[in-house]
Amino acid sequence: MSFRFDKKPDRRDFLKFVGLGAGALAFRPYYSKTEFIPSGAKTVRVAIANLSVYKEPWDESEILYQKFRDDLLNVYYEVNSEHGPGYNPIWYRVWGGYVHSGHTQIVETRINEVDYSVNSTPLPGKIGEVTVPFTQSRLHNSNGSWEDVFRLYYQSVHWVVGVQEGLDGRPWYRIKDEIFDADRLDYYVPAEHIRIVSDAEISPISPEVPWKEKRIEISIGMQQLIAYEYDRPVLKTKVSTGIPSRKIEGQISTSTPTGTFNIQDKMPSKHMGDGKMTADLEAYELPGVPWVCFFEPLTGVATHGTYWHTNFGMTMSHGCVNMRNEEAKWIYRWSYPQVTTHKVENIGYGTKVVVS
Repeated sequence: MSFRFDKKPDRRDFLKFVGLGAGALAFRPYYSKTEFIPSGAKTVRVAIANLSVYKEPWDESEILYQKFRDDLLNVYYEVNSEHGPGYNPIWYRVWGGYVHSGHTQIVETRINEVDYSVNSTPLPGKIGEVTVPFTQSRLHNSNGSWEDVFRLYYQSVHWVVGVQEGLDGRPWYRIKDEIFDADRLDYYVPAEHIRIVSDAEISPISPEVPWKEKRIEISIGMQQLIAYEYDRPVLKTKVSTGIPSRKIEGQISTSTPTGTFNIQDKMPSKHMGDGKMTADLEAYELPGVPWVCFFEPLTGVATHGTYWHTNFGMTMSHGCVNMRNEEAKWIYRWSYPQVTTHKVENIGYGTKVVVS
């Protein structure tokens, strides 16, 4: 049993909740207002199954111990290591040693006010961004039980379609994943873990520049993206393109295709992967990939934000162009077709993309 809120609930509303068993009473969200992470410290999340902590900032020094997926590490300072690797020589000094930055994600913990207006917002709802290192989503089954499904990560973006009382008796957002049509497959996360993105945040950048005067050039050899206006660079950054692979009949190549393309479809949130409802952290499921700009229609290659690594400058993807989240958002706002708010997809013939 659950309650849907059209206003801020009071204590009496919470006490009406009758579905809390012993397991639910023991439950707590991963992050709350009472948890403390030092405001001046940099915190990173381990974004790989296991990460080695080295005695010195290079990968031939002694391995001291291992950290594991979703462990949070306080970073004392950064080291630009003379031992590289050349594409990304940044290492983090953590307790007891050093970790390479490539398979970590810089995270924050920001708790948000609940936006109850999502209950009256037409579908597809409002865009929401995760603002904690990770939050565990749960499926609410028809028999009243709760089941773990996807873990949602910092800066991933999702469609929020409602608020209702969650497993812990607090407001939880209902998330509609664009690859699952059935409402019974909507899942829930604590509402305070998601920030609703304002319309102003996704408004077009330099819309006065004609669409033919904007272009994107991506160099696979340099692992670099440059955006131009009137042949003048306005953004230059390292990216991660597809892992080179041989072309095998019946298999989709993981190499990023070369050639001249145009952005044709933009989505603020895209579920990438095998499309399975699962709680397996090692499954190939990436819900809420942010700020996606599809430019190659045959296999769906796109630029998009990345929350599973920061190894930019190295080939890492299954064909897409991985970018830092804030830079992918900039490309999403800057490029054509222009963004229309509250649409799952924005389709049109847009900005030229040259991949070489």
